[in-house]
Amino acid sequence: QVQLVESGGDLVQAGGSLRLSCAASGISFNRNNAGWFRQAPGNARESVATIDRSGRTTYSDAVKGRFTMSSDNAKNTMYLQMNTLKPEDTAVYYCNAGGHFMAAQYWPSAYWGQGTQVTVSS
Repeated sequence: QVQLVESGGDLVQAGGSLRLSCAASGISFNRNNAGWFRQAPGNARESVATIDRSGRTTYSDAVKGRFTMSSDNAKNTMYLQMNTLKPEDTAVYYCNAGGHFMAAQYWPSAYWGQGTQVTVSS
């Protein structure tokens, strides 16, 4: 069965950095599209960054130039490097695989994990 486990979230001050990790079992990041998503309290889950099988990455306008996603195929783990964090980045961050396009509704609902909390203070 597919299981995705997010980690690395923390409380940081504005301008700081974090690196999130997503460890996968039952599905390979090397063979599937993958993505990072986030959900702030009271808001819908939104796309942050995606990567397709060809290696093409797409970032939301809110994080372009600040966030970078990458993967380690040997570990079947992907990462989200988050720099110059802003208070509006505060959310629970999730990863997913096997979906397409940017919007969260196009990604497998059964694959969502518990997420990892990122809180950015001003």
